[in-house]
Amino acid sequence: MVKPVLVFGYGNLSRGDDALGPLLLAHIEAHCDLERVEVLVDFQLQIEHALDIQQRELVLFADASLNCPPPFAFAAISPAQDNSYTTHAMSPAALLAVYQRISPLPLPPCFLLSIRAEKFGLGDGLSLTAANNLVLAGQFVEMLLAKASVEDWCCAAKVG
Repeated sequence: MVKPVLVFGYGNLSRGDDALGPLLLAHIEAHCDLERVEVLVDFQLQIEHALDIQQRELVLFADASLNCPPPFAFAAISPAQDNSYTTHAMSPAALLAVYQRISPLPLPPCFLLSIRAEKFGLGDGLSLTAANNLVLAGQFVEMLLAKASVEDWCCAAKVG
């Protein structure tokens, strides 16, 4: 049985702050009710992950970012064809575009949580700034998952 909410955290635990997506999932597993929530972790988004979106009510992608404002940014995302589907770093928007091409089911509402990061060096540990941002992002996601409604998530995206 497919759980209605998917939280997909991606990043590399060996590359400093790039670990924020997977670390957020560890926080969710420790602090949230997972009865309606599935967590999925990987190093990066792949075309095959489009299948994981099927039959969901809500999807949240979580990743580290150098470009978002601190401590994090939360936004609704839409399908967009870009060149990332041919690289090792596929964007969530490109994944959604693949989903629309392969699935007969409508695309569920999808959101991106970008957590502000600083360092991505191989072997780096999590920076203090990223660790603090992770705590705040974790609290925010706890609130999102407690409600887990499209309306509440859309409201949070407009405020954030």
